[in-house]
Amino acid sequence: MNSETHITGWVDLGEFIEAYLPEDDVLAGARLRAEQLGSPPVSCAAGATLSFLAASVQARAVVEIGTGAGVSGLYLLRGMTPDGVLTSIDIEPEFHRSARRSFLEAGYPPSRTRLIMGRALDVLSRLTTGGYDLVFADAARVEYPGYFDLGVQLLRPGGVIAFHNVLAAGRIADPARREPELLALRDVARAIREDTRLVPTMLPMGNGLLVAAMTTTT
Repeated sequence: MNSETHITGWVDLGEFIEAYLPEDDVLAGARLRAEQLGSPPVSCAAGATLSFLAASVQARAVVEIGTGAGVSGLYLLRGMTPDGVLTSIDIEPEFHRSARRSFLEAGYPPSRTRLIMGRALDVLSRLTTGGYDLVFADAARVEYPGYFDLGVQLLRPGGVIAFHNVLAAGRIADPARREPELLALRDVARAIREDTRLVPTMLPMGNGLLVAAMTTTT
């Protein structure tokens, strides 16, 4: 097999994975609004992974950093318990308005979501330590190390923390690239890998999901 055939095969496989669980009209509408707002949403496969993670830990309390138009929030809600509450943080009021529309169109009552406007690093420090099942970050990548430091403290034993866009289109693996966001991504990847409380893995969904579970013996 030559290199061109090998690469083509991987491209086709990626397309197959993304199309495995097609989105319904509600998600498609939220995705369109996200693109119109200039807020790139998670891919179909990355979103399905979020639903899977939320269902796996039977999440009742989830923190999302970066609301966008509600695409990732919808995926998280679909995996959460029927009485679960999604706390979503964003600094942009327009994103919150769009996400609220997405959640209502999906049939989720306002009691299922708590949208907090503000800088994530400020909001996270005010949330309940050990009170959450899952923390998902998809916002300013230069702030990922700070999201990790504060976010991991919010997890209960067995909880999961996840970071989106960690591969940065492959640039994270190029040591010659020293942009601030790449340095931040490398820092958070290293911190998660070296934290003895966590069981981490890197998933090639979308543009990369870095996921770690808090051990139950913590």
